[in-house]
Amino acid sequence: MDPLLVIMNADAGTAEEEALERGLAILREHTSVELAQTSNPGELDGVLHRAGSRRIVVAGGDGSLHAVVAALHRRHDLADAVLALLPMGTGNDFARAMDVPLEIEDAARLVLEGEVRRVDLILDDTGQVVVNNVHVGAGAQASRRGARWKERLGSIGVGNVNLGRIGYPIGAVQAAFKPPSLHLRVEVDGSVVNDLDQPVLMVALGNGTSVGGGAELTPEADAEDGRIDIMVSRSIGPLAKLGYAAQVLRRTHLERDDVLQVRGTRVSISGDEFYCAADGEISGPERQRSWRMEPAAYSMVLP
Repeated sequence: MDPLLVIMNADAGTAEEEALERGLAILREHTSVELAQTSNPGELDGVLHRAGSRRIVVAGGDGSLHAVVAALHRRHDLADAVLALLPMGTGNDFARAMDVPLEIEDAARLVLEGEVRRVDLILDDTGQVVVNNVHVGAGAQASRRGARWKERLGSIGVGNVNLGRIGYPIGAVQAAFKPPSLHLRVEVDGSVVNDLDQPVLMVALGNGTSVGGGAELTPEADAEDGRIDIMVSRSIGPLAKLGYAAQVLRRTHLERDDVLQVRGTRVSISGDEFYCAADGEISGPERQRSWRMEPAAYSMVLP
């Protein structure tokens, strides 16, 4: 078994550190393990600089995985890296999408026994990476509100089994009462799938299936198929907004007549000012953004 470099956020709580120790004990029975705790991008870059040929194990949630993938991409080291994941966040959306166990002991065994497979990545027009999902409109508004609920509820429960994962659905319901209605032109592989005369509630681009701890905006997305799943919600009427939010909670929103699902490798969005939520990070306002698929961008240990 190759030696492992385990990277953990230095701000992790006591409960997460105790859980990690259980996972590390399993890993150390089979190979050498170095644990590195980082608290800022500079420290993370320094740790990755000395990673060498070791497999990199991310001990954390979606944000931690995004940070490591983004740093490796900036260093031009991503294509040759092999990553594994010990899910320790409240959302763990990408872990769920890739069937990585959420129990730390099971995840550690997967690190040792799993299959190395190539995984896709979304890149935006500024060179930034999207590991899991990016969305605009009401989705970004829900993320901003959901982040507050996630923080409030994340302490209720034990480890990964807590109420933080329902933060995004709560934010989505709240956003439905005062959501933006945006005139956006959405192009997929050069074809217009929504024009400025058709206002939208939100647009989501999925490499993974869910955001916010299980809200499956793009439930059919596959991070190994070389395509981006695009979901456009045109649920702009008062009842339609509420119905859409409720069906997101029930994971049945793709059945709606005012929801469009397409797949492609290049996506551009332009029109009214909008905010983006990319892997949980909010940016904007923007007038135009574009994204492209980078298939098989890096390797990951998966079931």
